[in-house]
Amino acid sequence: MNRHAPYPAEVRERAVRMVFEHAPEYSSQWAAIRSIAGKFGVNAETLRLWVRRAETDTGERPGLTSDERARMKELERENRELRRANEILKSAAAFFGAELDRQSKR
Repeated sequence: MNRHAPYPAEVRERAVRMVFEHAPEYSSQWAAIRSIAGKFGVNAETLRLWVRRAETDTGERPGLTSDERARMKELERENRELRRANEILKSAAAFFGAELDRQSKR
């Protein structure tokens, strides 16, 4: 599932950078986010999520970084594929084992 991002990475990075740079000028980070989101034509909640992700990536907030999250997703996909391959091999082994039993009884 390769989804196209609705906003270019440059827009996201610039909006997040502006929040960090201009937050002291506002009464709260949320006020800065709302103001800057309006200037970029982005939903305030979307910008808030971008800011939280940037904070996590820089270590300001706990949680998985974007790289760790991508690696986790890749490992989960690989794990699903291996489980599926194992099921196919088990079924094939059972089928061929039963076939050998039938041939030896003849």
